[in-house]
Amino acid sequence: MNPHRHDIEKLYAHLHSSAQGLSQAEAARRLARYGPNQLEKIGGQPLSIRLLKEFTHFFALILWLAAGLAFFAEWREPGQGMAMLGYAVVGVIVINGLFSFWQEYRAEKALAALRNLLPRHTTALRDGRAMQVPVAELVPGDVVVLAAGDDVPADCRLIEAFAVRVNTANLTGESKPKSRATTAPIEAEQVAMRRDILHAGTSLISGNAKAMVYATGMHTEFGNIARLTQVAQEPLSPLQKEIAHLSRLVALFATLLGVLFFFIGQSIGLSLWANLIFAIGIIVANVPEGLLPTVTLSLAMATQRMAKKNALVRHLTAVETLGSATVICSDKTGTLTQNRMSIRQVYFSGAQLFPDELDGAEPLYDIMRHCHDLRRVEHNGQQQWQGDPMEVALLQATPAGTTYPRVDEIPFDTERKRMSVICDTPQGRMLYCKGAPETVLPLCNEMMAEEGRLPLDDESRLRIMNEHELMTADGLRVIALAYRSVPQQSAHREAGMVFAGLVGLVDPARPGVAEAIATCAAAGIRVIMITGDHPHTASALARDIGLGLDPLAIIGERLCTMSDTDLQLLLDEPVLIFARTSADQKMRIVQALQRKGEIVAVTGDGVNDAPALKCADIGIAMGISGTDVAKEAADIILLDDHFATIVTAIEEGRAVYDNVRKFLTYILTSNIPEIVPYLAFVLFRIPLPLTIIQILAVDLGTDMLPALALGAEKPDSDVMRRPPRPRNEHLLSRGVLLRAYFFLGPLEAVAGMAAFFFVLHGGGWTFGRELGLHDPLYLQATTACLSAIIAMQVVNVFMCRHPVFSVFSRGRSFNRLIVYGIGFELLLLLLITYTPWGNALFGTAPLAGEVWLFMLPFGLGMWLLEELRKALIRQRIARNGTAGNTVR
Repeated sequence: MNPHRHDIEKLYAHLHSSAQGLSQAEAARRLARYGPNQLEKIGGQPLSIRLLKEFTHFFALILWLAAGLAFFAEWREPGQGMAMLGYAVVGVIVINGLFSFWQEYRAEKALAALRNLLPRHTTALRDGRAMQVPVAELVPGDVVVLAAGDDVPADCRLIEAFAVRVNTANLTGESKPKSRATTAPIEAEQVAMRRDILHAGTSLISGNAKAMVYATGMHTEFGNIARLTQVAQEPLSPLQKEIAHLSRLVALFATLLGVLFFFIGQSIGLSLWANLIFAIGIIVANVPEGLLPTVTLSLAMATQRMAKKNALVRHLTAVETLGSATVICSDKTGTLTQNRMSIRQVYFSGAQLFPDELDGAEPLYDIMRHCHDLRRVEHNGQQQWQGDPMEVALLQATPAGTTYPRVDEIPFDTERKRMSVICDTPQGRMLYCKGAPETVLPLCNEMMAEEGRLPLDDESRLRIMNEHELMTADGLRVIALAYRSVPQQSAHREAGMVFAGLVGLVDPARPGVAEAIATCAAAGIRVIMITGDHPHTASALARDIGLGLDPLAIIGERLCTMSDTDLQLLLDEPVLIFARTSADQKMRIVQALQRKGEIVAVTGDGVNDAPALKCADIGIAMGISGTDVAKEAADIILLDDHFATIVTAIEEGRAVYDNVRKFLTYILTSNIPEIVPYLAFVLFRIPLPLTIIQILAVDLGTDMLPALALGAEKPDSDVMRRPPRPRNEHLLSRGVLLRAYFFLGPLEAVAGMAAFFFVLHGGGWTFGRELGLHDPLYLQATTACLSAIIAMQVVNVFMCRHPVFSVFSRGRSFNRLIVYGIGFELLLLLLITYTPWGNALFGTAPLAGEVWLFMLPFGLGMWLLEELRKALIRQRIARNGTAGNTVR
């Protein structure tokens, strides 16, 4: 049954209970039947299976193949150093797999946060007596007793209610407290409109209540959200998809090339051992072993930079995903606004005034000072007012003054839509009233004016209501204030009042939000507001922050009646706001945007936001006002709860993608000079110019720090003036492939092979002569090839800083990490070349000074040719007028 739609007596009969609650024995029986009042974890894949997946994806399988071949070669021909190669490749697989698994495991803490949000104990009636009961032991049929400040422990139907107002922000996203002061059945289906129901996860701001529990644990609305959060599939990030695409492409190419040249070697009479070396060499040379560690470390460095900008990143790939976002679905309260009510306008003595323009408004201040249900509490060692944020704003706006004792109160309820208090003052007993203008104004027969108190005629009433409508149209929450002196024995205490004025309150926009919205527009990012608040309030804020002058506001009830097709069409509207939305509706909006091909970022702070945060491409939680549930479901946490921080993080995310492409170009460039020696070895029957362990010295040694330095480059000046990159744009684009494999790579291969033959011919080698693996001349020649490749990579790191701009144009943004990276690269090269352990480990030998001089012209030539290529591209951009979309 639907408890909110039926009489309380029917609920008693259905639950076999009464207003006196259950007996201890019956509660124990029901606990055994229904289970504890806590959230349960929905079964998923075992940890062992998830861990295994990190070591069996396609990229890892190719590396396992290379390691297996290395171990097989060591078994067939011991002492050739192939085991060391195998261990190195296995190390790369293990490190990347464990790191990825750890990141995924941390995300599973969301359920623990959901459990911890529920209160631990509550007051329930057992055997007719009120007693403290663990929340986990509540069962359907229990009667709980709640007071202001208490958390609601389960879904309950009200039996008795006195001035109850509930903070439902965690559940519905609505910032304003909701009245729950009726025990009569309610037909409304929306959670926010069920005024006879208290839901788990909400809390009482004011009043007292007695309520019957009808749903516990996973059967509550809170539990439904928990189920949505767990069932929601977390999509792969764009960067994860790109790395997977790149890995498959490169690994497949490497494997096919290795197999092809294995058979070529067989056909020209090479031994099985030589062919195995060749096949492994081709695979290892083509698979960029350093790519995944470099991407991981680069993203980790980006998270550190973002943390300094108040954006805490929980999942590394979220950095780049945010940079590719095309839509931001933002909540309102606390993100776009300051999450505190303040007085914007006051209608007093016949005029619209700002709060600082009030003069002689002591009657108004008396009402604001006395007519509230706030209480003083201590928080972090300071006294604060606790209760309705609207009442806090009214009280804090009053100047210091005398507070009179309260002798009676007529509480607020949804039927009256007003509240009154009676206080003893030096002028006698005074009644102070505040409430909705449409309920307060009819009870007034006088009004305050500059001339004093005047009769309230029809014309005056019409003028006041017109002012009310104007303030409401501006998105203000309007409260009417009135007062009167009260005789000792008065039957109609709220009749014959004096209208004091109207107060318009607003949760103001955060400073900098309008500028951030404008930056999003320039960057081609659409912002959609999704809130639990009233559509008028949301629309007014949208106009204030520049989101749109005439936004289309859609409420949750209308969304319920829409088909998926209608929703898809609706999302084409240029300026769109969703108001009064529930948790599942917010998630539905996000999924509809994703089906349209959008990369969606979602902000949220409440329990109701958790499912949308998890299923979005990028979930962003509020660090100050956000619940633990929202934080654990999100990828990024804003430490300052400010929308402008999102825009700063997007800039960083876009820079990350650009930087990944820079160091991808840098890493892939060295693949060609690593492949060419093996092709020459097979096709021309020369000594092998570069060994496999030397390839790993480049991929996992000398290239790593310079690549990381490229990953730390600052954003380009135009990065937020470009539209988001197309969803179908790949990291390994045609431009990157041509530049790395067919321009820079061949230039490095020429340098490496030239240095190899320079040493061979200098030592008297002739074509066709075989050299032993430990021949000093051979060791020097392979060292020369390795050194030339590394020297060319030193030049290449400067050229990869930007695909179009000259090396010299980047001088203003000096990157000290590049200097450190090159220093490390050269130091490692010297250790490999001139130390005994380096010689023994990598099969190298010291080089003469003339060999280094021989390499210099090749580096200079590559730099000049690359500068010429960039100049030609800049000329083409200037002709086409596409400077804002720099070639990537």
